[in-house]
Order: sequence, then C-alpha cells, then structure tokens
Amino acid sequence: MSDPPAITIQSVREASERLKGAAHATPVLTSAALDAAGGRRFFFKCENFQRTGAFKFRGAWNAVARLAESGYRGTVLTHSSGNHAQALALAARLHGMTAIVVMPAGASRAKREAVAGYGAAIVECGPTMADREAVLERERQRSGAALVPPFDHADVIAGQGTACLDLLAAHPDLDAVIAPVGGGGLISGTALVAGSAARPVRVFAGEPAMADDAARSKAAGAIQPQRPPVTIADGLRGPLGLLTWPFVRDRVERIVTVPEDEIVAAMRLVWERMKIVIEPSAAVPVAAVLSKEFRAMGGIERVGVILSGGNVDLDALPWTQGR
Repeated sequence: MSDPPAITIQSVREASERLKGAAHATPVLTSAALDAAGGRRFFFKCENFQRTGAFKFRGAWNAVARLAESGYRGTVLTHSSGNHAQALALAARLHGMTAIVVMPAGASRAKREAVAGYGAAIVECGPTMADREAVLERERQRSGAALVPPFDHADVIAGQGTACLDLLAAHPDLDAVIAPVGGGGLISGTALVAGSAARPVRVFAGEPAMADDAARSKAAGAIQPQRPPVTIADGLRGPLGLLTWPFVRDRVERIVTVPEDEIVAAMRLVWERMKIVIEPSAAVPVAAVLSKEFRAMGGIERVGVILSGGNVDLDALPWTQGR
C-alpha cells in the first residue's frame, strides 16, 4: 500500500502544528453505561466540542492556512450540507478571506443559519451531488475562487487526521478506532494516523445502511455508484472521492452499516447517558460499535470512537418526529 500523493503522516503532523491555538483541544470521554451496552471499553473523542461544532474545522483550517501561507487572500469556495460549510466560513473569516458555500436547499436550518452567521455567502442547489457540482462549477467560473472540497482534498484529509492523532496521543493503548464514513475525509485521515501508530490499531468505519456506497464499494473492490441517500445522517450523504477511496479500500478493516432506527437510538443513548449533544452522523459509529456485528469481533478490548459533531436542529429531533 502507498499513500495517495501528498498525503502522509508528516502532512498530518504539520497540520497539527497549524491547528495549535486555532482548534479546540477536544476531550476524550468515557461512559460506563455505553461500555456495558457494547461489552468493551470505549473512549469517545468529542469533536462535537470542536469549533463550529464538528471535526470539519480541522481540515478547513489546514486547507485555508496552506492557502494563506502561499500568499492567497481571495475567496474560497465549497459545497456542503453544513458542517464543512461552517468550518470553511469561519476559517476564511479568521484568515481575512471571504467564502462562498453551495448548499442544498433542504439543508438543516441550524447549520444554514450558522454558515450565514460566520459570514459566508450561501448559494442554493438541488438535493443531488450532480446538482451541487453543477452549481459549484458555475460559481467557480464566476468568482475565480479557490476550491476547498469537503473531503477529497489532501490538506483537508491531513487536517481531519489530527483528531485521531490527538486521540492516540491521549490513549496510545487502543486496540481499534472507528469513525463515520461519508465522503471519506475523516476516515482517511484516521486510517493514515492509525497505520502509523507505534502499536497495531485496527480501523473500522460506521455507515448508514441507507447511504452505504462505501460498504458496497469496499465489498466490490471498486467505487460503486451512490444510490439516492435517504439517511437522517445528513453529514454522511456524500460519495467517496478519488483520494479517499484508496484509504477505505486498503486501510479500513470493515465498514459496519447500521439502520436508521439504530442511529436514532444511539444518538438518544449518548444524549441521555453521557449528557452531551451529538448529531445523527456522530451517532453512526456509536450504533456500529453497539451492533451485534461489531460485538462479535474478537481481539478488541479498547476502542476509540470519533464523535464527529454536534450540530443539531433542535426543532427536528428524530425522536419527536411524527408526534
């Protein structure tokens, strides 16, 4: 196995240096209740406490900082359903840049308002990835902005890897680590760091069963077309990218898919037992480690779980829908 061009463990370490003083040092929490539910010791890396409420700040900051180091002071452009949009908007503002974000019209109200609050210009698009890409290209040609994709970008992947770097620095004796997978930026950075650890660390991913293109791609050995994603985990609706796919293919041991009801149950369990707010996408790896499939795996005692974010629309909590 070889790393995709320009994405190495040194890239992650350099990103970690750039993030010092900018990113929050998020805590690693434990829960006896969740340990009992999953039959193992779990260590939750709480990126819901990160700036803008998600791990995405790490990758966005690293990418924008790299642009600033090159002397760029113009506009940055991306497409995102919310978390990367917020992260890029804030990172751009703190670097004296402006940001344009292409967002689906049905994006979370809370995330949309946060993006606007951080100063980005929002351009609406339709619900599909093709819609996003068409509007993104139109805006790129119109504005001449520098493109910072939400996951398929070397600097973004390196930045996302710093969450696992911090986790393993705090708990170097983990047997495994799991993160959610959508477009693959977080799991790629996680897998890169885990593969460079001093002792073997197994890498798993959690994915919604209703948006399972990563699991299908891994099973087939080639990227599979994305079916229309209908999952509550809006941050995991993106397809794998050309840079992220090799990490999923070669470095992730298994992708555990979980149904919608288990995602909601895991989200509620964390809220009730750990007393912290996580969003549906962050609940996916929790549901995965509590599943029968994961519980049946041997040789795993201590598991790091990356809680990817906590940006929730409080007017649309999943356990209140339909009442």
